[in-house]
Amino acid sequence: MSLHIDSLTCIRQDRLIFADLSFSLSAGEMMWVKGRNGVGKSSLLRILAGLLAPAAGKVSWNGTDIADEPDIYHQNFRYIAHQDALKAAFSARENLDFWADYAGQDQVLAALQAFELQDIADHPVRILSAGQKKRSNLARLIACPAPLWILDEPVSSLDSHYIKLFKSLLLAHVTKGGMAILATHQDLEIDNIRILDLDRKGTALC
Repeated sequence: MSLHIDSLTCIRQDRLIFADLSFSLSAGEMMWVKGRNGVGKSSLLRILAGLLAPAAGKVSWNGTDIADEPDIYHQNFRYIAHQDALKAAFSARENLDFWADYAGQDQVLAALQAFELQDIADHPVRILSAGQKKRSNLARLIACPAPLWILDEPVSSLDSHYIKLFKSLLLAHVTKGGMAILATHQDLEIDNIRILDLDRKGTALC
């Protein structure tokens, strides 16, 4: 299982965001994408999630360009954006039920337990705090399991307890052979995480 990025270039609104970006990620590995605001972290993750087309270069999953077999690739990753993908009138449970049904999986109870959402599982999302919404959104990772996690600012709005909880779930995922690429301003202090510093012109550091 592998994700390979080859000579990727991103242009947004006629502005060059990054160019000639290349790196690979294999089973059991994770990468921290870091850099100042506007350097292209979210744009890179959107390209990896198939939501934004690169100006040049390609993304390959297990040696195949994701543009050639998008359906297969989409079954193998979960993308959690910075904005919560939640219906405000639904409860956390109902939101997870929707995504689990869409993905053809059913790990909703495990997801609620993993992110300690049982006590608020049936409350409408609109009345939840920012941190509770964030956990409800992240719970999709467990409700709809997939090998590759693509995460944009996954710990924003979380307090120290839930940052530690998320970190433990992330490490468990990778230890079991999963993969993760995450953009965050906060150093999660994870050993053996690869670093892609976009402030350093896209040079991947190990």
